[in-house]
Amino acid sequence: MGFNLLNGIANGVESFIASGGNPIAGGAAALAGGLSSGANAGTAVGNIGNSTIGALNAANEADTVAMYAENLRHQSTMQWEATWFNEMMDEKSERMRQMNELRDLTMEQRKADNQITKKFIQSITE
Repeated sequence: MGFNLLNGIANGVESFIASGGNPIAGGAAALAGGLSSGANAGTAVGNIGNSTIGALNAANEADTVAMYAENLRHQSTMQWEATWFNEMMDEKSERMRQMNELRDLTMEQRKADNQITKKFIQSITE
């Protein structure tokens, strides 16, 4: 039983990439792969290809998570803007209601003043 260098390198690189750059995992896998028999160049190339695809998948997942976080941030911002707008419109509506109420009170006061003036004029002319 000998040491298969190509299989050790392939397993070490694959484990190093799959573990996110952990050199201990890569070294242990290289040692185990070198001591096992039955690996050939095709297997080593396949292992490297699989590791590359795994790394690309991990990068794709990280990008998807980043886009999801950006989408959540955008939705939260839009929700706050909608809330602030609704509060502003509620305040504006309340101010307009108060202005209308004051206008109605002013009109009532004018009517009362007109009636008092009419009665005063009638009392003078009698």
